[in-house]
Amino acid sequence: MKKINIHKAAGMVLGHDITRIIPGSFKGVAFKKGHIIQPEDIPALLDLGKEHIFVLDIPPGQLHENEAAQRLAQALQGDHLFLEGPSEGKIGLKAEMFGLLKVRVDGLARINLIPNIIVSTLHNNTVCQVGDTVAATRIIPLTIDEQSVERAEAIGAQSGPVISIKPFLKKKVGVVVTGSEIYKGRVQNGFDEWVGKKLIAFGCDIFQMEVVPDKVSHISQALKKIKEAGCDLIITTGGMSIDPDDVTRKGIRLGGAKIIFYGTPVLPGAMFLYARLGDIPLLGLPACVFYHKVTLFDLILPLILAGETPTRKQIAAMGHGGLCRNCPECRYPICPFGKGGA
Repeated sequence: MKKINIHKAAGMVLGHDITRIIPGSFKGVAFKKGHIIQPEDIPALLDLGKEHIFVLDIPPGQLHENEAAQRLAQALQGDHLFLEGPSEGKIGLKAEMFGLLKVRVDGLARINLIPNIIVSTLHNNTVCQVGDTVAATRIIPLTIDEQSVERAEAIGAQSGPVISIKPFLKKKVGVVVTGSEIYKGRVQNGFDEWVGKKLIAFGCDIFQMEVVPDKVSHISQALKKIKEAGCDLIITTGGMSIDPDDVTRKGIRLGGAKIIFYGTPVLPGAMFLYARLGDIPLLGLPACVFYHKVTLFDLILPLILAGETPTRKQIAAMGHGGLCRNCPECRYPICPFGKGGA
């Protein structure tokens, strides 16, 4: 700390809070510790009776908290993010678009092991709206050695952007609804109410729908028809359990699709199926999607629409945090469901 005449203080870093008191109406901080004094601040400081102030003398090799936060945030920043700040060593990273948050968790942990630096994020694979704060940085002390920031920058350079947003693709969706009871009109088709509205919320177009009985040949032909129509996402509903008369999986295989996985460690959603019909992702939805507000479908759909191809390893990791608590009032996504996976 140095005691400096106020008229010589412009450009220096304030080493302590300065309080303003307006008798009977206000008491609070007028200038915060760490504030870089501007020429236009001088009259206001004089009005507060400050003819001398104590400032920080930042030596070479040290950075002010705000400069360090700026460099740290830029090292973290990937696609479709903008920065808000810095203020008191803090910067927020915000989403520029509706998309899927991607966090390189290993890189994040390595940065947070650097003393006096912290980075907090939302969970990896969180669906983000425009303007959502998805991460925030903080420099703990008022100044920090530049080498610490350089270590964080090196990690970002090695791993690629630690935090980014992947935009969602607006898919042309083809739907195959299986079930003889629906085909014959004995039971109403609930696809639009329970599944369709979720697709529309992501900007997808339900391009074609085929309702077929529980017959393998009908299911396979419907899949081929939808593929030929130019759909780039296929969804089937019904017939996904292990009962002998649930033949949707057989129809999917006969239709030429390669099943990547069937069965997941997520409840509800255990009987979910993921396949590829050529380059087209195919999602086989179990009956639980017509009862539970949130299922594995809500975790997988954003990945698919962000252009990702889920793997068996990724699905296996979803068992951690994959148990829905079935709360009386569902508040998803503000809940733990699906937050523990890789």
